[in-house]
Amino acid sequence: MSSDIVIRPVTTKADRRAFVDFAWEVYRDDPAWVPPLKDEVHGLIDPKKNPWFGHAKAQLWLATRNGQVAGRISAQVDDLVQTHMGQGIGQWGMFECLGPRVASELIGTAEDWLREQGMTSALGPISLSIWDEPGLEIEGFDEPPTVMMGHHREQYQTWIEAAGYAKAKDLLTYEVGIKSWNDPMIDRLIAMGERNSRLKIRTVDKSRFDEEAAIILHLLNDAWSDNWGYVPLTDAEIAYAGKKLKPIIYNDLVRIAEYDGEPVAFMITLPDINELIADLDGKLLPFGWAKLLWRLRNPRTRRARVPLMGVAKKLHQTRLASQIAFMLIEYSRRACVDKFGIETGEFGWILEDNKGMLSIAQLPSARVNHRYRIYEKSLV
Repeated sequence: MSSDIVIRPVTTKADRRAFVDFAWEVYRDDPAWVPPLKDEVHGLIDPKKNPWFGHAKAQLWLATRNGQVAGRISAQVDDLVQTHMGQGIGQWGMFECLGPRVASELIGTAEDWLREQGMTSALGPISLSIWDEPGLEIEGFDEPPTVMMGHHREQYQTWIEAAGYAKAKDLLTYEVGIKSWNDPMIDRLIAMGERNSRLKIRTVDKSRFDEEAAIILHLLNDAWSDNWGYVPLTDAEIAYAGKKLKPIIYNDLVRIAEYDGEPVAFMITLPDINELIADLDGKLLPFGWAKLLWRLRNPRTRRARVPLMGVAKKLHQTRLASQIAFMLIEYSRRACVDKFGIETGEFGWILEDNKGMLSIAQLPSARVNHRYRIYEKSLV
């Protein structure tokens, strides 16, 4: 190990503050970075708050150089990853650093820990799970990310690949103008769906939020179960995710499709909350919480994001599935434009080889605006 670089585990509250705060050092001159709410990041890495730790464990490290924090990383082993992706697959993430030597030693430290846990391969960056912020941004650096998406330094790709990592999978987001579009095929699909008395598209009812959240997230587990990287959300995680999402859920932007009264699909659209928190510098105190609360009452954002969409697996590869998907998109598009003044939408992330979702995301005028990469490496 280089004499001026020290890698040490995060063990104290002060270490955790330094771990979270280090991102501000990395991105302080980056106009595309949106400071996350620090409370959210602390909650993510706190085993007492995040139910992910009920089936997983993680170790965090800080790198210091000449006494100053110069990097951070996590390594994690998830029992559900072992079950659903394969035995021996470990992961690392929460990766930020200020130079290639620091990057090399942080990644090496994470790999050593994963080997000690019996892991034979590593995937990264994944921070902390596939449901949080997976992948390294490798395209789209000039544009601020939308809500719940990551942003990284361009140099990270070179540093990670220098550590022996190769592409496992790319994740794509698509940007599309939603103020208006004209596609006869989509229009015909929607019109046919509207004539089908067995099919109903409804908005969620926030007065029954826990019930509605459970419907959506259980549909999500079913719809995504064959996807690469899929790890099911536990009941505790579903409840936790629902609690976190509730303040940014708007009835008109979350829809459930029912067929013969049975929920078979859903789509969640979120105003780009990053636009509402960008000037808070990650702080809710003393006045940030009041500003955010006021803004959330009637959010006016330039963009909206569709982070989650799914159709029940039994309908996959059917015309009905496509019909439902485009109906969900169109009804949410109208609400975005008419009620929230939003003119740009983002779909994703979507796996680069998920042909069904890619065919839906490639709407009129859509383009790939961000590409995120998950890397892999053998540890044996």
